[in-house]
Amino acid sequence: MAPNQHVLLSPAELAYLHEALSLTPPIRPDGRAPTQFRPLVAETEILPGTNGSARICFADGTEAIVGVKAEVERTRGYHGDDEEEGGEEKREQEREGQDEWVELTVEIPGYREDDASTAFLAAMLSEALLADGGFAKKLWINRRFHWKLFLDIILISPPLSYPLPLLSLTTHLALLSTRLPRLKSEGDEDPFFDDDWAAAPYLYPQGTATTRPPITLLVMAVGRNIIFDPTKEELAVADVVLAVSVGEAATDASSTKGKGKAPGRSLRLLSVRTVDPPSRVTPPGVPNATNSAYGIAASAQKQPEARTVEAQAVEGVWRAPRGGAKPAVMAALVQKVLERGGVADEVLDALDAVELG
Repeated sequence: MAPNQHVLLSPAELAYLHEALSLTPPIRPDGRAPTQFRPLVAETEILPGTNGSARICFADGTEAIVGVKAEVERTRGYHGDDEEEGGEEKREQEREGQDEWVELTVEIPGYREDDASTAFLAAMLSEALLADGGFAKKLWINRRFHWKLFLDIILISPPLSYPLPLLSLTTHLALLSTRLPRLKSEGDEDPFFDDDWAAAPYLYPQGTATTRPPITLLVMAVGRNIIFDPTKEELAVADVVLAVSVGEAATDASSTKGKGKAPGRSLRLLSVRTVDPPSRVTPPGVPNATNSAYGIAASAQKQPEARTVEAQAVEGVWRAPRGGAKPAVMAALVQKVLERGGVADEVLDALDAVELG
């Protein structure tokens, strides 16, 4: 996967790239601004026979497709079908979902489904989707039945860069286009649905104040600069890389009207994951004598030459930073993502502009 693939750049080229990204403002290899995303092409409802689907292709040729299928499944743990006074109100109070109602799989060319990197991507996408429990509630039919949702995420092209943002944006669009048949039955009886697909409501109703699916953005820091949507080459010299998942909080328009708030969405933080850039991974075939990680773990008496090599500074040669990321840097990255009217707002506005159906 891109963060763990070693970029074929010489130490001098890495030093030049790191210096360019450390300038104010930073100079990126493709000429983008620090907060600018790569151009993309998006479309929805491309897969027949699915409840929802989407496709996104980045300008570098990386392409992903997501298909959503829904099946009715009996809910475990329900006993009895007694009817009490206020049963409908009680059912609404008991309306809750379970994480196991959503099954998400990621397929990447050249990687097994149980590969560590593939499983890590699936875990991050699932974590953001199920973070607040609101998504699973949408799959509740009654106390006896629920929808089981299958999300198949496929990266069509080889990963030319870290694919997490691409997979997240495509999943967001696929869920926005997902429809579930309109329920005609009532109460806890066996579910009966309308055959008219045109009457099927969206999983996320359009034009309402309800929340939208989450998105996960990749953001990195080089020196004091914060850069969004980094390429594979930029990740090679990153000081710290975060995968930040955010969701749109449901707000009442009448409650915020006239209060002078800044324009933009009210975003909430769902999850944060650190991503190890290639600089944090020891290249293969490095002798223990020159392996700085081995030298730190060993005592100075056993590996004195490792300490000597580590202490040497060569002008014009970039060395990967040692130690973990500073809390202040990580807090600045998260705050930049949550900024009202910032990058996350722009991405969500662009996705909302994609026509559904």
